[in-house]
Amino acid sequence: IAGRLKSPKTGRSLPKVVSRETLNDIFEKLQSNANPENPNGLRDLLSIELLYASGCRVSELVGLNLEDVDYSRNILRVMGKGAKQRMVPFGQPAREALDDWIRIGRNQIANEKSGQALLVNSRGQRIGVRQIYALVASLLEGTPTGVAGPHALRHSAATHLLDGGADLRAVQELLGHSSLGTTQIYTHVSVERLKAG
Repeated sequence: IAGRLKSPKTGRSLPKVVSRETLNDIFEKLQSNANPENPNGLRDLLSIELLYASGCRVSELVGLNLEDVDYSRNILRVMGKGAKQRMVPFGQPAREALDDWIRIGRNQIANEKSGQALLVNSRGQRIGVRQIYALVASLLEGTPTGVAGPHALRHSAATHLLDGGADLRAVQELLGHSSLGTTQIYTHVSVERLKAG
């Protein structure tokens, strides 16, 4: 009988959250590198702005095409898990980074290989997931968060929204979670941060 007993599942570890202070430092660093002479700097700033502003997954970010941006409403159409489309809003800082990238940066490096890809690498090809992982890891290295992947920005977006009083269902929709239970992990993060504060 004892052989049939299962040990209880251990609790899920809480996702890493990047503090607002660390994010401010990261955005300052990115903005100082984002200028017309450095199209890759413009792209890097936009990549991080969109990851944080929209809470999208890294695969959704690199999959964005030019026509997926609704400039009139500051909304992205992202293709999520299970080929589910959703619309996600983004704010003014991301809009400014987007305008600079489209107007100045992308034009400098886009070529016949670029197609409709929103984000392209220095060879003009659609940017890859690994390049975004490397960018985020380099930005978080040496910060209190420590090296982490792009998902840390998704976690941070959700947690900061909930900290600011956003509705759990609205955050669920933004993140594209099929289950509210998946989104509820962020309420635990907010509570843990309140306890620690």
